[in-house]
Amino acid sequence: MTRGRKVALIVVGVVLALALVVGCVLVLVVMSLNREPEIPGNSVLVLKVEGGLPDYVNADEISSRFFGAQTNSLSSLLLQLRKAKADKRVGAVLLDIGMVGGGWAKAEEIRDAVADFRKSGKPIYSYMEFGGDKEYYISTAAERVYVMPTGDLFINGLAAEAMHFRGSFDKLGIYWDSYQIGKYKTAPEEFTRKDVSDGERETLNSLLQEIFNRYVANVAEARHMSPDDVEALINDAPHNAKEAQKAGLIDGALYREDVEKELKKRLGYKDDEKLRKVSTAEYRRISADSLGLNQGELIAVVFASGPIEPGKSNDGSFGGDQTIGSDTVVKAINDARDNKDVKAIVLRVDSPGGAVYPSDLIWNAVEEAKKKKPVVVSMSDLAASGGYYVSMGASKIVAEPLTLTGSIGIFAYKPVMKGFYDWIGVTSEYFTRGKNAGMFRETEKFTDDERKKFQGMLDNSYWNEFLPKVAQGRRFPNVEAVHQIAQGRVWTGAQGKENGLVDEFGGLDRAVEVAKELAQIPADKQVRRVIYPAPRTFIQQIFGGEDEDSASVRAERQRMALINSLPKEMRPAFRQAAMFDRFQQGQMLAIMPFELKIE
Repeated sequence: MTRGRKVALIVVGVVLALALVVGCVLVLVVMSLNREPEIPGNSVLVLKVEGGLPDYVNADEISSRFFGAQTNSLSSLLLQLRKAKADKRVGAVLLDIGMVGGGWAKAEEIRDAVADFRKSGKPIYSYMEFGGDKEYYISTAAERVYVMPTGDLFINGLAAEAMHFRGSFDKLGIYWDSYQIGKYKTAPEEFTRKDVSDGERETLNSLLQEIFNRYVANVAEARHMSPDDVEALINDAPHNAKEAQKAGLIDGALYREDVEKELKKRLGYKDDEKLRKVSTAEYRRISADSLGLNQGELIAVVFASGPIEPGKSNDGSFGGDQTIGSDTVVKAINDARDNKDVKAIVLRVDSPGGAVYPSDLIWNAVEEAKKKKPVVVSMSDLAASGGYYVSMGASKIVAEPLTLTGSIGIFAYKPVMKGFYDWIGVTSEYFTRGKNAGMFRETEKFTDDERKKFQGMLDNSYWNEFLPKVAQGRRFPNVEAVHQIAQGRVWTGAQGKENGLVDEFGGLDRAVEVAKELAQIPADKQVRRVIYPAPRTFIQQIFGGEDEDSASVRAERQRMALINSLPKEMRPAFRQAAMFDRFQQGQMLAIMPFELKIE
């Protein structure tokens, strides 16, 4: 044997030995992480409430501990509260509230879960170092609210910003040739106008007022004040902790240690006893089964979060925004439909919409699934435009009063780059065969004939596809009745219920109960929730599968990294532009007309 071969064999042997050692370590780590921790009696569960709170994240303890994957999802948070309510070892819950990036519907859903926990009779306190309107709104659902002595409450009221970039595009020589159906389908206006249109102004003012009224009313009820008093305190904000306590907004200006002392007294601890605390990460490892929960007939839960696109979904496990891929969601619904053990399906939607064609594929999957078993849609923060399209055929639609929904409308566009090309010295010439072959060329606006074809395509999709399917699914008398509340108008869940777009209020837990009722499962029986598609293992997340387009995932991560490096105020517009860029030019889009962040 040559010396080179000997060296190669030694290197291979060392690599295999290291791989074996690493494999053994991983096995031991997995075994230790899967072992349920010991929970002492009369413990306090310290529940972190912070971050973006996506509806669902597919992150196990290994990926979160060693690779920083996010585990703090809304569904996980709600599950911990359900477990703590049933767990006799948990004497109380302390909500440790940081900055919350989720929307107002998710805030409402957390408040509902806290209210349900309080039925157990166990104390639940909230603690903040500081907070804004949304953080305070969540906090007020707890029995007692505390802020650190040097903390502040920035409950200044709600604001939404509308930015327009027509002036910038004019300077660059770029023109957006677009067509939108409906007064309120204003998505292209971010690029085609320099100011706010009447439709956009009307929608934004309506949504702000609706959310503000509910915020004030619920805070007033929780803090035993009048709505006028709460509004006066908002107008006088921000408040430091001592001012907030004096005004009755909070129960105490205390440091965390002092709040824990209050809990010790409440739970009957001796003075020399140490408070037995359980962290969120520890408590996640307690299975619902061990507490007698999540047992019985199967209810499938399909999570659909992000813009709607063709192909595979991105769950955001290791970067990039979550997206709804029609292939992934259709397969999940079909698999749940064909599983005889699954008695009903809950489709959880958190989406501003997306491309029309994949939205229609998901709608059709819901229609086919309904022939075999109930399909209930649970609306999260957003189920608008294409997000409403995939929801409208469900057996029942459940939404929070502050969900943003509707936006029933369609638009399409193409950028005309001729001015920009002239500016940078680029010339181009099209060679075509077929009258409309150059319809989507980037150097010219639509001709009259091309525009007629372009608009006719969108009109057909709106009048002959979207509206009739809403009428059918929501039992409207005719298409014109739907058009009266459509035209791209965004509604809150409460307004949507008034207009027949939503059946009842509630979050994911309520949607599961509705599915249980429709499946005729006895009220005194529990159900087991199963996720479709099945969560990917750690190895699958790292190495992917044969059918995954890793290149597109990497491109999305790079795109989001670039956008996140921009000034905060510009990110929403560039996120929306990046979303548009992912769709093929000329594709019909059903997207919420703005990225709305009300703070």
